[in-house]
Parts: sequence; structure tokens; C-alpha cells
Amino acid sequence: MPYDLEPEDLRVELIELGDAFRVYSRRTEPHLVLLAELHERKSRAFRLWADVSGNGALRHEAERAEKAAQTALEMHENRGGRPDGDGPEVERLLTRPQAVHARAMLDYVAAHAPAPEAEVRLAVLMLTLRAARAGTGNITGQDVSGWLQDHAGQVLQHLVTAGWLHLPGTVAEVMDAPPEDHTAFTVPTLLPQVRPFTLGKANRSRLSGWAQNAVGDRKIRKKKLGASTRLLALYTAAHTRHDGRLGRAEDGGLHLDKTAAFCNLPPEEIAEHAELLITANWLAEADTAGGKLRGQLAERVLPLGGLL
Repeated sequence: MPYDLEPEDLRVELIELGDAFRVYSRRTEPHLVLLAELHERKSRAFRLWADVSGNGALRHEAERAEKAAQTALEMHENRGGRPDGDGPEVERLLTRPQAVHARAMLDYVAAHAPAPEAEVRLAVLMLTLRAARAGTGNITGQDVSGWLQDHAGQVLQHLVTAGWLHLPGTVAEVMDAPPEDHTAFTVPTLLPQVRPFTLGKANRSRLSGWAQNAVGDRKIRKKKLGASTRLLALYTAAHTRHDGRLGRAEDGGLHLDKTAAFCNLPPEEIAEHAELLITANWLAEADTAGGKLRGQLAERVLPLGGLL
């Protein structure tokens, strides 16, 4: 490593990584999750090093480190261990690649919903997940009411009026139909000739089920939490580590501004909504000091955690 490598934080990270790998090599027993985290750090650092130096060999080494991290995690999961090495592994609804798709879907909805209101964004997310492959899907009035409570018909009408959603009849017909009667819908911006996602049938179904489990969580429904709080529940679940902590370890949590923007809330109101999720036993703890949302998913919802 060049003694004058810039930026300085990259140089410091590479030095600390070397020390961390040396410490790991002295372990008497392997710790595959820790090893995977070290390889992930190495991959990120070497990619940055390749960017600032233009050295293709460093980029190749970054790719090797990324594969090594994936291999270590797969070995850990195959052994049935928890991230802390104690007890059985949490059976997660999403695989790591599916969690990447979930976060991409959240980003897409935040950028492309026809209005910023939390109720609109939540409906767009749930409909997008159903129509992500072919631009079409099925809903019932009961589905929409479950997502949005008293705002269901109003939000659905807004999406139709904006041209984002096409229905074969009226919104009133959808909302008044018996629960067993499904209505086909079309989202023009998701049709095959436009299709922004490349999801297989199984992945689309799994992602939709993940979001439905989160939004329709029994305790969240019992507390009658609103759309902004439900969006926060989805966002926190999508951005977790193995132990349920929010955000990447090196980031120290989730960026408050970005989290608030997704939920259509002022940053100063995130703490209030996080507290609502604590009362619903969705989060075990949370704080928003220093411009970050730090916390941990409650144990009961760890299966919904989308691994970073």
C-alpha cells in the first residue's frame, strides 16, 4: 500500500483491515459471520482503492473478496448457526439477493410514486410488488383497505386519476366487491416494454409476501398505525444486519434524512414513529441522535429482516 495513498480514510481503513485479518487468523475457532464481514469490508475498500488508482487488479481482488464473503455466509447458514453462534439460525423470508431487490423496489417507489404522500407511496409499493413482472396483477377492496384503512378508496382513485393505475371499472366497484372477487389491474409503467425490474416469478411472489407480512403485521394492525409508520416498518426491516441491528455497522445506523424522505416525514418526527413501532414490538429499541436512526428489530420480526 502506498504510504501517501489518498483519501486518508481509505488508507486508515486498509491498515485497520490488515490488523483485523491478522487478529482473525489467531482465532482458535472459525467465526464465519465475522469472516464474511471482514471480506465485505475488504471488497468495499479495494473497490474504492481501484477507483482512485485506476488499478484493474485491485478491482479483481475486490470481486474475489465479495465472493469470499458470500461463501462464508453460505457456509455459516449451511451449518445452521445464528450470527452470534448460539442457537438455531433465524429462518428469514428473504434471501440476501432478494433483500437487495426489496431495497431497490423501495428506492424505485420513492422516486416514481405519482405523489409523495405516505398513503400513496404505500399503495404504489404494494401494487408494484404485485405487478412487477408483467405490469398487471389482481387486488380486492379488502387488500387495499388492509393497507390503507379509511384512505383506501381515495388513494386508489388518486392513482387512477393520475394515470398511474388502470382498472377495468370504477374504484367503487373494486371497494364494494366481495372479498373473493379479484379485480385485474394494470400499471402502464411496469408493462414488459418498459419493465424496470428483472424478477422471476418466485422472487416477485416472495417480495410481495414479505411486504404484505410487514404491512399486515398483527400488532401493527392492532395498534392501527398509519401509512408513514408502516413505511418506516418496511424500511427498517429492509435494512438490517444479521443480528437485527439497523444499517451497516460502518454507517452506525440509517441516515435519518433518507429514512424520513422515504416515509414522507420531517426528520424530527422519525423518533415519534419509531416509538410507535416499539410499542408494537416491531423495534426493540431506537434512537435518532446524531442524524442517524439506530436500533434493532424485535426478535419476533427478525425473519422479516432483509440482510444488508
